[in-house]
Amino acid sequence: MKKAAFCDDDLFATNEINALFDQYCVEHDQKIACTVFHSPLELLAEIEKGAHFDILFLDVIMPGQNGIDVAREIRQNDQTVKIIFLTSSSEFAVASYTVDAFFYCIKPIKAEVFYRLMDSAISEWEREEQGSLVLRCKSGITRIDLDKLVYCEVIGRTLVFHLKNGINLESVGSLDELSSELAQYGSFMRPHRSFLINMEYIQSISYKAITLDNLERIPIPHGKCSEIKSTYLEYAISRKQTVIL
Repeated sequence: MKKAAFCDDDLFATNEINALFDQYCVEHDQKIACTVFHSPLELLAEIEKGAHFDILFLDVIMPGQNGIDVAREIRQNDQTVKIIFLTSSSEFAVASYTVDAFFYCIKPIKAEVFYRLMDSAISEWEREEQGSLVLRCKSGITRIDLDKLVYCEVIGRTLVFHLKNGINLESVGSLDELSSELAQYGSFMRPHRSFLINMEYIQSISYKAITLDNLERIPIPHGKCSEIKSTYLEYAISRKQTVIL
């Protein structure tokens, strides 16, 4: 279930937007859990406990800490939440882009504007969810696009995700479970018990190893070369890639 949150010290404003939210969910048949926070400290404390939200409506001008600073703290642990700023001033509009804001909206917000924002945020969220993984890493919660995942290896109880941009992310998990989860996409192969690779990044296959586009080599267990080549050829043909035999 998708999760949304509102953070605003103005009780009238939170009641107003909460009413719009409830109305939107009923009219659009959406099941979205919603949490209301009346101070940034409450919001940050909940996130530190492990709470994750898909959509966050955040006031900018609040006592003690403005919304931009709050968003900056949130981004240290969560790169995926859609942050929508709600404020009575346009003063911080430019600064909102430094924290990867989804939108910056001037209060009071009209129903039609709120509906469009919800439609857009949900559409983006669903698009990302279809071809992505959400990881709980040491650095926080991160969403990765599967087409940017080159390969994953397991070291002890740690999964290491190697991305196209050279970044490696670590998360606790099982390679067996990950392999089962990604089987539906058809582009991942497990040539070795410790590795799961994205076949889109295969450069060559020899009897000893698979060489990837980044020139890393994934070992092939003895006797599995023919099976791996057949799996890759089936994938290449299904992708309508030119195959010369």
